[in-house]
Amino acid sequence: MQQKPHILVCNDDGIEGEGIHALAAAMKKIGRVTVVAPAEPHSGMSHAMTLGTPLRIKKFLKNGRFFGYTVSGTPVDCIKVALSHILPSKPDLIVSGINYGSNTAINTIYSGTVAAALEGAIQGITSLAFSLTTYEHADFTYAGKFARKLAKKVLLEGLPSDTILSANIPNIPESQIAGIMITEQGLSRWEEDAIERNDMFGNPYYWLNGTLSLLDDTVRKDEFAVRQNYVAVTPISCDLTNHSYINTLEQWNLQK
Repeated sequence: MQQKPHILVCNDDGIEGEGIHALAAAMKKIGRVTVVAPAEPHSGMSHAMTLGTPLRIKKFLKNGRFFGYTVSGTPVDCIKVALSHILPSKPDLIVSGINYGSNTAINTIYSGTVAAALEGAIQGITSLAFSLTTYEHADFTYAGKFARKLAKKVLLEGLPSDTILSANIPNIPESQIAGIMITEQGLSRWEEDAIERNDMFGNPYYWLNGTLSLLDDTVRKDEFAVRQNYVAVTPISCDLTNHSYINTLEQWNLQK
């Protein structure tokens, strides 16, 4: 009998986030699962790592039963610690999520969920990131089902060594999903503000706030696609080079 694939599950919302429990449950239907996640929420951490401070690993129980391990650090820390100190060998697949809120357009750069998957790719492991496009009244039913479907397909087909898939799933019933769209990272960005308040001593402090401004107008771009009720699946690479600009830059003759 062929052994089931070993799947490492991580996120950036922390091990108590509802999304990671939905994702782990979905993955258990197709493989052996190990959960390693931040002890606390680490949204917006991107590819941050903990340096100069020790990391601590603890077992986490759900309803009195072992669920997984917590790491006192970022999502990327979790992947590194899992591979070096928790797992006896590399897993067949890393899945990250299911995140609260979309990780489209500029959010892709900020996302700890996406960063965990990218760290997996850096370590030579096929990796996926999943996000639910809401911050409230989340229903992970269809998101978990789609995550399982995509994971099974990727385990069968594989991915390029430097590429992950980032899936953004609308928070609507499956019957209202318009379809699955293969997308590009869009240009939509945050229009941000910092709300100033005063503490009890009269000293100012600030809360970052903002809204995501839609700057795309085609379903081939991730944020626009999810707003049209499509599941957006975007191939993401670690390579940040603007390849189309290299020839122009070479004409600057910087060696003179």
